[in-house]
Amino acid sequence: MTTAAPRGFGVPWPELNDGILYKDVVPSSDHETTLIQFYSSKYGNSAPVQGWLQRIQNGQIKIDGRVVTDPNESVSAGLEVVYHRLPWKEPGAPHFLGILYEDDNMIALNKPSGLQVLPGGLFQQRTVLSQLQWRDSKQSTLLSSQEPQPVPVHRLGRGTSGILLCAKTKIAKSRLSIYFADGTSLVGGKRNTTKEPSSVRKISKIYRALVNGLVDEDEVIITEPIGVIKYPGVAKGLYVASPSGKPALSKVKVLERNVQGNCSLVQVEIQSGRPHQIRIHLSFIGHPLLGDPLYVSGGKPGCFDSQSVDEGFAQDGGYCRPQHAVPGDCGYFLHAHQLLLSHPVTDEVIKITAPLPSILQSQGEA
Repeated sequence: MTTAAPRGFGVPWPELNDGILYKDVVPSSDHETTLIQFYSSKYGNSAPVQGWLQRIQNGQIKIDGRVVTDPNESVSAGLEVVYHRLPWKEPGAPHFLGILYEDDNMIALNKPSGLQVLPGGLFQQRTVLSQLQWRDSKQSTLLSSQEPQPVPVHRLGRGTSGILLCAKTKIAKSRLSIYFADGTSLVGGKRNTTKEPSSVRKISKIYRALVNGLVDEDEVIITEPIGVIKYPGVAKGLYVASPSGKPALSKVKVLERNVQGNCSLVQVEIQSGRPHQIRIHLSFIGHPLLGDPLYVSGGKPGCFDSQSVDEGFAQDGGYCRPQHAVPGDCGYFLHAHQLLLSHPVTDEVIKITAPLPSILQSQGEA
């Protein structure tokens, strides 16, 4: 019996990416500062001083189109300075994206674990966004289009698999973004979301996860706020459970308990969209995701030392990769399984399902 190939797309990644050009116009506040002062103060999160010295001396900086290798050359207000991050080999990542639903306004993808959604850090090319852009370029015709290229309207963690919704038109992008934002604002507005009519919400997201330990209650509602703390290797800070954070709501339902394996299979419906919300909330109640390298019981990182910053620098001048876990690390089992939404143009109710990985199937589903 022949099995039909899954509907989808994906281009194998090039060995090296194209590098990146970072452009700045020198503001009046930095007039007559030196080149090394400009970059080390403005982009200290990108590289230590010695790293920026290396980049300048390598000829990776231009001032108004002229390569400058003297770190002490002064810059004047209004000049354009450009840093060229040289091409590099990005870490391995899958490239194939399944198509779960598509029409003229939106496309729902089945994202594999290990693939980042948007550019960031070491992943600038090996992302969902790149594959969407390459597909769009291949399909485009000589007729110019007024619509933007398809873009994701929400995020999934790199280690999370499943449904990723992307907009193909301006109106779809606008309305879908509002749908996701509204779910979070309803929680922030302290509505009684446990009995909220489905007609109020335009989108509902259900995940499947495997967690450590045996969850006692069959159903758990988690309302712990999520905030940000300083964390080595994460420039904008790490999201954690925090009483002073922003409101968040997750509804957890236990599907199976594996006594021998000391783990539980759960379904999670989130009514807000805080970063890493499910990982944080489940770890907060003492049941972190099985294999999660970062979050432990309490909704905090397992290894946290605010002083453990490696002041050395990598081959490209940037900071070395942290020795401890960071949010983009994979290994956990979390899958965006179902999405129920009102179509952004027709208002038709649509249900999208991403097939479950075998490890997240219950015994009745296997």
